[in-house]
Amino acid sequence: MAITLRQLYDRYRSVPIIYRIGVAFVLGSLVGLTVGEPATRLEPLGDLFVRLLQMIVIPIIVFTLLMGARRLSPSNLGKIGGQVVALYLVTTAIAIGIGLFVANLINPGTGLEVADATVETKEAPDIVEVFMNIVPTNPVGAMAAGDVLPTIFFTIVFGLALAYLQDEYDVNSAVHEGAETVFELAETGAEAMFKIVWGVMEYGVIGVFALMATTFGNAGVDAIAPFAKLIGALAIAVGLHIGVTYLLIIQWGLLRESPLDFLRGSKEAMVTALSIRSSSGTLPVTMNDADENFGVDEEVYSFSLPLGATINMDGTAMYQGVAAVFAANMVGQTLTIGEQFTVVATALLASVGTAGVPGSGLIMLTMVLTQLGLPLEVVGMVAGVDPILDRLRTMNNVTGDLAVTTLVAGWNDKIDRTATVWSETDVPDSTPGTTDD
Repeated sequence: MAITLRQLYDRYRSVPIIYRIGVAFVLGSLVGLTVGEPATRLEPLGDLFVRLLQMIVIPIIVFTLLMGARRLSPSNLGKIGGQVVALYLVTTAIAIGIGLFVANLINPGTGLEVADATVETKEAPDIVEVFMNIVPTNPVGAMAAGDVLPTIFFTIVFGLALAYLQDEYDVNSAVHEGAETVFELAETGAEAMFKIVWGVMEYGVIGVFALMATTFGNAGVDAIAPFAKLIGALAIAVGLHIGVTYLLIIQWGLLRESPLDFLRGSKEAMVTALSIRSSSGTLPVTMNDADENFGVDEEVYSFSLPLGATINMDGTAMYQGVAAVFAANMVGQTLTIGEQFTVVATALLASVGTAGVPGSGLIMLTMVLTQLGLPLEVVGMVAGVDPILDRLRTMNNVTGDLAVTTLVAGWNDKIDRTATVWSETDVPDSTPGTTDD
C-alpha cells in the first residue's frame, strides 16, 4: 500500500525536533565534506535561521521573565523560600564560572571559522562599566536596540514590582486586577512566543543543514575536532561542578553528610534526567528521591523542586560559558574579564524565566551571543550536537535541585534521617518513572 505525503509528513513530525536537527547536522556536514566549496551556496538558508533567532530574543526575554517574576512573588518567599532562591542563584553563578574556566583551558572552537559572520567589534568594557550598563537609562530604547542585559534587568525589576502589588493590594482592588492582567498578558505572550519558537526550530532543520554544509564546505575535516572539544569541555565542567560544588562544598562541607550517600540517593533522578533530557519530566522521580531516599520534609521539596525545574539551570548556564568561548574562538577573539562577567550576568538573570521555553539552552545562548556581539551562526552549529550536550546539562540541573533541597532542609531541621540514605539502614532502590502517577 502506497504511503501518502501526509503519512510521510506525520512520520517526520513524530520524530522529536532535536533529533531531526541532529540528523540535519550530520547530513549537512557530510554534504559540506563531500561537495566542498559549492556547498557554501546554501548559506542564505542558514542566514535566514540566524535572523529568525534574532527576531525572537527580546520578546522571549520580556514575556518569560515576567512569568518567572510572578512565580517569585513575596508571598512565596519566606525563610525557606529565600534560602532556596539564593542558593539556586549562587550555584548557577558558580556553574558559569566553572564553565568559563574549563573552556578557557581547553579552548573549544579554535581552528573553526564561521563563513562571512558579522561580529560587532568594540572596545572591551571593564567590569565596573559592565555592571553599570546592566541598569538601562531608557528601558524601551534598550529593548529597541536589542540590548539583552539591560532588558533582562528591567523586566525582572518590573515583574517583581507587579508581584509585590499583587500581595500588597486587596484582591478586588483595581491595582491588583491590573497587575494580574499584565501577568495574564505576559503568559499569553509567552505561549505565543513558544509557538513561534516551535516554528523557528522546525525551520532550524533546514537552517542547521545549510550552516553545517557551509562550514564544512569551507573548513573540511578540520571542523570535526572543535565540536569534540566542545562536548569534552562541557563534560569536564559538569563533572567538576557536581564533584566540587554539590558533593564537596554542599554535602560534605555545609551539610556534613557523605557525598557517596548523596549520589546513592539521587542516582535515580540523575539517570532519568540523563535519559529523557527534561528537568520537568524528571520531577516525579526527583521528588520521590527527596522524600523516600533523603527524608526531606514535603514543605521544603514541594516548593524547591518544582521551582528548581523552572529557574535552577546550573548545567544550562554553564553551557553558556563554554559556548561563548567556543564562539569567540571561532572568530579569533579572546573574551576579556569584563566580557566574561557579562556572560555570567546574562546567563544568571536569564535563568529566572527561560527554562520554560522549548530549546531553552539554545535560546539562552542566543541572548548571550547577542549581548557579546558574537555571531549567532554558532547557535545553529551547536544545535546539531545539542542532544548530547542537553543530557549533560539536564543531569546537572536535576542534581543541583536535590543538592540545594537537602541543604535547605538540613539547615531548617526538615530532614528525617531514619530509614534513608543518611542512616545505616539501606533504602530500597526506586525505579525511575514509577512515581509518575
